[in-house]
Amino acid sequence: MKLTKVEGKLNGLHWITTSLFIVADLAGGGVVAMPLAMVKSGLICGLIIMIILFVIFTYTAHMLGHNWIRMCQNWPEYTDHCRKPYPEMALRSMGERSRTFTSFVINAMLFGVSIVYLLLASKIINDIIFSLVGINIGSCLMLLIVASVMLPVTFLKSPQDFWWAIVVAMFTTLFAVILVIGGTIADYNTCTPVSYYPSFSMKNLFLSLGTFMFSFGGHAVFPTIQHDMKKPNKFTRSSIAAFFLVLTMYVPVTVLGYIVYGDSVQDSIISSLQTPILQIVANALIAVHCILTLTIVINPLNQEVEHVLNVPHHFGWQRIGVRTFVMIIIVFTAESVPNFGPILNLIGGTCVTLTSALMPSFFHLFMETRLKMIRDNVNEKKDESEIYPSIVDVYKNTKTTKLVINCVIIILSIICGVATTISAIKEMSDSQFSMPCYLKNYFDSYDSSTPKIIESFKLINCCGKYLNESRYNDINVCLNNISI
Repeated sequence: MKLTKVEGKLNGLHWITTSLFIVADLAGGGVVAMPLAMVKSGLICGLIIMIILFVIFTYTAHMLGHNWIRMCQNWPEYTDHCRKPYPEMALRSMGERSRTFTSFVINAMLFGVSIVYLLLASKIINDIIFSLVGINIGSCLMLLIVASVMLPVTFLKSPQDFWWAIVVAMFTTLFAVILVIGGTIADYNTCTPVSYYPSFSMKNLFLSLGTFMFSFGGHAVFPTIQHDMKKPNKFTRSSIAAFFLVLTMYVPVTVLGYIVYGDSVQDSIISSLQTPILQIVANALIAVHCILTLTIVINPLNQEVEHVLNVPHHFGWQRIGVRTFVMIIIVFTAESVPNFGPILNLIGGTCVTLTSALMPSFFHLFMETRLKMIRDNVNEKKDESEIYPSIVDVYKNTKTTKLVINCVIIILSIICGVATTISAIKEMSDSQFSMPCYLKNYFDSYDSSTPKIIESFKLINCCGKYLNESRYNDINVCLNNISI
């Protein structure tokens, strides 16, 4: 097969801009959730996990980038337009069934990520209102409000094309990280002496893995981003820069959060800050990130459903009906599991493991082997669509070093993914897990759908083993000791 030179988009993304998009895709939810994961794993294990994931996921991002270049070289039609580059990569490496499975996994991941960001945005906005005016609307009711306000925005044809939104989302997260670090340092002298660190357990370790993998795994959209680059061959450079920047954002937040707050850290570390103004501004920045990301993430999911149902591309009642239905399903699921932590862990153990570790390795090994088999088949003139390698073919045609590296990644990913998924499912059925919103006693619970007005301006999430320590030396300011 004749190879062609890979040409990117004339006005495509520079490799630096591409790295910023990758950062925006990765960061956000991970910034607020990883400190709790660090508490569950322990400081040493947590740092080791972060370094390992940084190396492995950077390498798998490189493999995806290499795969895309090979696809464009061998099938030039992909250089012009490709709506679903990741599933197409599956097709060219492992066949039609692989493409179908990949599409399903990506859509499941988009669905789960939409739930996580909707829950996180609702919780943050409720916390901001509570801090400013003393009214606790409740996360359950706030979720309905946020979804209703965002629904008309999802009717737009292609909000995914608004790349400026991704850049804004990246910078809001960066500024939020700076504020969180500053707030945590301010609490150091108060909380560190009374911090309590739980004993190590394998269950908590596997649960933390889900959060860590979610925070580093955004590979499902990498081929789409690379497809829009001016020079796609520089995607590896973009990936390395992006993952390094993300690591420099994650490490200070997680390490400081662990040392200062210990197991008193909340689902979102921002809630643990004892400086109200920093907490409010950081929450607002993360809320902006969540809303922008949700708008972008939900769009390809809507388009996939419309494609299956053969909905016209022009604006009409069919689009409104389908996208409203999708939002209703997302809201119902979010109301059923009103805690983003377990969902985040479940996504990390399943979809992220597949799209960020297993699929890149399998697709890379099989595509390289298949291309070699196609080249060797020139004289036999066998139809290309009939040439797909077996595992034995991959073993025979892959260099030992590459084979060993990818096998290690595959084995580790399967073990960690299965263990994390089982742990997340058990956590979702645990007695301490949040009850669905529609089954709660709305009049007695904290997340009541009936707004309550209290004097919130002096209330904070206190630290220490018993959640009763604050920089104000007054237990009455501890939110944990107040029945809301």
